[in-house]
Amino acid sequence: MDGAPVSELFELKNAIRKQAHENRKAQLDKDAISEKIVERFMQLDEYAAAKTVMFYVDVRDEVRTRQALPAAIASGKRIVVPYCVDGELELFWLENMDELELGMYRILEPTASMRTVERKKLQPTDLDLVMVPGVAFDRNGGRTGHGKGYYDKLLQHARLDAPLIALSFECQLFDKIPAESHDIFMDKVVTEAAVYQGKGR
Repeated sequence: MDGAPVSELFELKNAIRKQAHENRKAQLDKDAISEKIVERFMQLDEYAAAKTVMFYVDVRDEVRTRQALPAAIASGKRIVVPYCVDGELELFWLENMDELELGMYRILEPTASMRTVERKKLQPTDLDLVMVPGVAFDRNGGRTGHGKGYYDKLLQHARLDAPLIALSFECQLFDKIPAESHDIFMDKVVTEAAVYQGKGR
């Protein structure tokens, strides 16, 4: 599969994305299952060791993370959330849920006034641990997103000693995600059923 032509890989990835979206949309009890997944993430040794952790803020049918943000902030860790500016992900140090508001596409993002506060702006190299969303995964840490490459660009700049840990419903897992040379493998994939050890970078 990895030696397949680019057009074939593109078609395969699109077919997997489509199926994963359908699976995720049909997933019952998303709130309860998401809580279990995020709790499992926050019990990892990598989380305990990290001082600065990036959480994604869930949208649509993703594993829900926002319910865990207040406790994560209260724990004393530096919690960071990404937001999109001109096709690139910027990083924001989140100290209070009031610093977020609904932005475009009804996504929770830092308020306009908070984005200009210099000490709130962080770089990928500041992160000790990165929580990664995605559309579909495999148990070796293979990942595909929406195809826009936002996270690929961000993850290329993360430190090699900062684990990349994906959150996923089991229904988003496939036998093998077709990989291209620029694709980055996760260190772990956390689901409601297990923590899968990925290939990593």
